[in-house]
Amino acid sequence: MATLHGHLSRNRDLELQGRNYQVWLRRTILVVLAIVILAALLNEFGQRSTISTATGPAAKLTVRAPERLRGGLIFEGRFEISAQSRIARPRLVLAQGWTEGMTLNTSEPTPSDETSHGDRLVLGFAPIPAGTTFTYWSQWSVNPVNVGHRSQDVILYDGSQRVASVHRQVTIFP
Repeated sequence: MATLHGHLSRNRDLELQGRNYQVWLRRTILVVLAIVILAALLNEFGQRSTISTATGPAAKLTVRAPERLRGGLIFEGRFEISAQSRIARPRLVLAQGWTEGMTLNTSEPTPSDETSHGDRLVLGFAPIPAGTTFTYWSQWSVNPVNVGHRSQDVILYDGSQRVASVHRQVTIFP
């Protein structure tokens, strides 16, 4: 049998005597890490979009965006307005969950009017003819220190008249 180098001991370093708990500690850490990775793969920490829909007398509003996000993530919000009758002055009003701790990177088409009403973002668009669908795309990024639950409601107005509203919550993980 070969001799061990320097300060190595056969009992402690080869047969691991006196280190029984350390093997189980390493295994436990690996299992916890595997569970976190599996949860991420199953979309428990965000990124996959969900669809929320509301129908009013004049239009149907569909919002497609993730409801679970992580800090630093870039995602898309897609807003579809299917007009049953003409919407002369469409405005989307986005709750603070869309802007608080988020950065709006780009949007298409560019709103004809952007303003705020309290803590809500108000986006105005050109008229939408009856029987057509208008789609507004926006790309957002989550600021890294943004963590928690927020309302991501979206309300569609025609001028000052409420047409449809979608109620959503967003959860942001660190």
